[in-house]
Amino acid sequence: MDAFYASVEQRDFPELRGKPIAVGHGDERGVVATASYEARRFGVHSAMSSVKAKQLCPDLIFVHGRMEVYKEISHQIHEIFHDYTDIIEPLSIDEAFLDVTHNKKNIELAVEVAKEIKRRIREELNLVASAGVSYNKFLAKIASDYRKPDGLCTIHPLQAMDFIANLPIESFWGVGKVTARKFHAMGVYNGRQLREYSKGGLISRFGKIGAIYYDFARGIDLRPVVTERERKSVGCERTLEHDLTRKSLIAVHLYQVVLELLERIQRAKFYGNTLTLKVKFYDFTQITCSRTVNYHFKKKDQILPIAKDLLSGVDYSSRPIRLIGLSVSNPIENNKPYRLEIPFPDL
Repeated sequence: MDAFYASVEQRDFPELRGKPIAVGHGDERGVVATASYEARRFGVHSAMSSVKAKQLCPDLIFVHGRMEVYKEISHQIHEIFHDYTDIIEPLSIDEAFLDVTHNKKNIELAVEVAKEIKRRIREELNLVASAGVSYNKFLAKIASDYRKPDGLCTIHPLQAMDFIANLPIESFWGVGKVTARKFHAMGVYNGRQLREYSKGGLISRFGKIGAIYYDFARGIDLRPVVTERERKSVGCERTLEHDLTRKSLIAVHLYQVVLELLERIQRAKFYGNTLTLKVKFYDFTQITCSRTVNYHFKKKDQILPIAKDLLSGVDYSSRPIRLIGLSVSNPIENNKPYRLEIPFPDL
């Protein structure tokens, strides 16, 4: 979906149409969740601080998100998907992979399925979607972002190698800012240059993910569309109203995060034995630290002492804390191996 949250707000509130809006909180500690395309022209984007967003776009209008509304619309979109295929792998609330090789309507070309779905989303929900069509997930994902908004891009197998050769390294799925800088230092700026490196050479520089980059450069991605995902963790985090170094105030916020985590654990019925603390400092640098125990985390008295102990190992005397987060992972009863996931550290 194109600028999903913002598009829903502009659909439901005509006075916002054609104006630069951001879904999120506009206060000094706020973060942009989604920006409309009118706002993106000024450089506003998701995950940007609200202060920076307003500097770039002084007329930016902030709108509080309505997650329940977005979830319901996402459900309606998936109902449309299911008219064509049940092989659907959600990536997020507004994005999914569909395998339409053998679709319910026996439409011969996948691009025609994409056109129908786009048309129905526009006519039935008054929203705009972009679609990418190709023979694997890597290329379909790239294609879906290629001509936004309201885009439809098909990458045919015979065109794939030329397309990838000219693809900027930053556009490769899994290449974030940190990895892009590493590639630039190697003289790699596009797929053609990436293809010059051997698999062993990439693995030596990037670890296991180097083999994935090697395959992507050659148009190879063997991952199937998986209809069910296994939950691997439950977590929550809190951005503090002010950067803090005072232990007593930080302890209060940590306690509140523990309570929220406990509520999420119980609601999801997810019980793991690894607790991870995330701390983000005033300069947006962050650290994480974890502890694994031989029991499930189910109660506050199990989580709070370990959370406090993890925090005690963090030196924030000269680096005020901006955000605190906690998550539980590694469910004990699930000892079977997870399906292959691509470990993208800085996506």
